[in-house]
Amino acid sequence: MTVVLVHGVPETAAVWDLLVPHLSRGPVVRLSPPGFGAPVPVGFGATVDEYRDWLIGELEAIVAAKGPVDLVGHDWGGVLAVTVAMRRPDLLHSWVSDVLGLLHQNYVWHARAQTWQQEGAGEELLARWLAVGPEAFAGQLSAIGMDPRVAQRVAVGFDEAMADSILRLYRSAVQPAMAKLGADLPKAAVVPGLALIPTQDHMAGPVGDVQSAAASAGARIVLLNGVGHWWMTQDPERGAAALNRFWEN
Repeated sequence: MTVVLVHGVPETAAVWDLLVPHLSRGPVVRLSPPGFGAPVPVGFGATVDEYRDWLIGELEAIVAAKGPVDLVGHDWGGVLAVTVAMRRPDLLHSWVSDVLGLLHQNYVWHARAQTWQQEGAGEELLARWLAVGPEAFAGQLSAIGMDPRVAQRVAVGFDEAMADSILRLYRSAVQPAMAKLGADLPKAAVVPGLALIPTQDHMAGPVGDVQSAAASAGARIVLLNGVGHWWMTQDPERGAAALNRFWEN
């Protein structure tokens, strides 16, 4: 069974490096959203809907050759995974998301996201990030939980295209945009789903809200106690074990 991994912001596919060797299924395909380790097509506006449609197109090609996939999404990849489950469940054998709280009706964007959503302030923040260079940016990522080895690999992919894509994406997701997406969560229950909840991830909303969103989507719930947003780099063996158990049952 093909496993498809989709990462988020501000990341590249290197974020999965420590997890992949522990997965029990394969082949494993890593899809990089435009601007996040992959070129941005001409005319691509980097909105939530455009990223969803991009992922659907990528999955259609894989499914045509190999059949429905086990889709695993992290961060924005996790949002895209559940939106595909809601829109095109025929492409999926199963889906996993670690940010279902973003689709809860009460979700409030974290402070950094709110800065990105502000004209001027968002550009200024990302310009500062670009100015520090890859080594210092890797240090910033590792300081907030990403494994230093992975942070070094991710940081080299942070460029002006990624910065621009971040701004466009987050500005298309100003509330109530996410709450409106969340209204369709019950449609995701057509396909088996798993909500991974790293208990130290403060970007995905309160654990109770994440559990509520998971229930709406008919998803199983696994708590990853003591790890945060980059659980796949902090404790890849435990994260992979949760995925492997889900696929086996």
